[in-house]
Amino acid sequence: MIRAVTLASLLALSTPFTAAAAQDVHAQAISGTRLDVVASGEVTRIPDIARISAGVVTQAPTATAAIEQNARQMASVRAALKRAGIADRDIQTSSINLNPEYRYEENKAPQLVGYRAGNEVTARFRDIANTGRILDALVAQGANQINGPMLGLDKPEAALDEARAAALRTAQARATMYARALGKRVKRILSVSEAGGTYQPPRPMMMEARAAQDVSTKIDPGEQTVSVSLSASFELE
Repeated sequence: MIRAVTLASLLALSTPFTAAAAQDVHAQAISGTRLDVVASGEVTRIPDIARISAGVVTQAPTATAAIEQNARQMASVRAALKRAGIADRDIQTSSINLNPEYRYEENKAPQLVGYRAGNEVTARFRDIANTGRILDALVAQGANQINGPMLGLDKPEAALDEARAAALRTAQARATMYARALGKRVKRILSVSEAGGTYQPPRPMMMEARAAQDVSTKIDPGEQTVSVSLSASFELE
């Protein structure tokens, strides 16, 4: 039985013809000048979500007492978060630990003096203007370890798309500038490759437990930058 052999099957069986070779053939088909540019685009946004870590560290002579005391204080902390309107799905336990505490003296074996228990939750919320009041309430309810707030964008994709469009406009404008400087014009765009899109939220602020004061903690959301970088290739003629 004789089977028909197509050109496609011959090419598939031909080992020297690789994907790289196919790209080379495509590159050689360019009749004008190839121009490669790198461009970036940026947009700014006001943060719309905040994350804080709130925890309780307790010490007691026995492990049981340290855990029980910690559980009571953490119950108050969780209740404060819920009173602030934070849903259960936005509260997540991030760490629980129990460690022995020793006293160290020169030329003596370490002496066990008690236990330290720790429990920490991470909470997220969108009412950033309310952040200061939430932090103060947590301290008042026994939270003695607070990290945050970490401000960010809940859904950054729309902002990233704007940055992508801005980066592409920059690449096209740059290609036109090069073409004019060379006495040419942009014939077509050959390829676009995104190098990456990111937004850099500021580092979380550290807050120490303190006594209640008349002036509440103030949080300034500021702005965050969303950026995208891309590489583009053009044919000039």
